[in-house]
Amino acid sequence: MAFSLNKIMLIGNLGGDAETRFTTNNVSVTTFSLATTRSYKGRDGNWVNETTWHNVVAYNLSDFYKDALKKGKKFYIEGRISKRDYEDKNGIKRYFTEVVAEQLIPLDGREAPPESGGGDMPGEAPTMGADSDEDLPF
Repeated sequence: MAFSLNKIMLIGNLGGDAETRFTTNNVSVTTFSLATTRSYKGRDGNWVNETTWHNVVAYNLSDFYKDALKKGKKFYIEGRISKRDYEDKNGIKRYFTEVVAEQLIPLDGREAPPESGGGDMPGEAPTMGADSDEDLPF
């Protein structure tokens, strides 16, 4: 059996307040965008900032996260990349890539998230946070 890995770790700022909806099975689905910035020296020797926007989805988050996921807040997100497709209203097949968040850690302020983010989707890792800044993975 071949080994494979689908893991992503991001640190960035939310581009807007998170939005939460519920499926017909009462599973909460929270979506938001996260901006990461890479700095490098351009050909002319000046520093260039390059921002990449990531679509993020998280399932069954606790109320702590729903209240903390606000525009401009800095978060550590760990998860996996997922690709979905759908057919638009004109019948054209569209593809959508997103990060499925499995761990969220707020990096602004001192408030600590609960130990568990709540119930999880089948096959998903628990959505958890750190109890203090000492628990951060970097």
